[in-house]
Amino acid sequence: MNDISSSNKAADAAFSSAEITAAPAPEKPEVPTHFQQFLGFDFGIKRTGCASGNRVLGGANPLPTIKAEGADARLQAVDKLIREWQPNALVIGVPYHPDGAAHENTARALKFGRQLRSRFKLPVYEVDERYSTTEALAGGARDADAASACIILEQFLRSLP
Repeated sequence: MNDISSSNKAADAAFSSAEITAAPAPEKPEVPTHFQQFLGFDFGIKRTGCASGNRVLGGANPLPTIKAEGADARLQAVDKLIREWQPNALVIGVPYHPDGAAHENTARALKFGRQLRSRFKLPVYEVDERYSTTEALAGGARDADAASACIILEQFLRSLP
């Protein structure tokens, strides 16, 4: 097993300097056990799905989708949610192509995460959100953005010990 581990480390080192950006390997986030309440977001340029969830129940509930273009309007809407729900941390979905390659919306979602960290001084956890919208639509969601935010947040909550 050490041989595999060593070769994985060597491969990781070789790829870390590569120009290609791919989805990070899924890993369990280190989340303090006293963090109980979370807000989840499915970022979009025109609409950002929102959900609230907690560690105890392990589930998420949809919140009204933010229909705001531009960072200022979007962050003002997030501010209202944070004041209402008082989360310990925020969770964002980060989209990737099916093969794990990054695309324009990957960079936009990561930028949104940086804006959240900077403005609200809360931890922001990232979740690979591939297929969350497809899953939401397949489930018959009326608001695919909010349903996707629920899927993202529930995926995160399931990863916690």
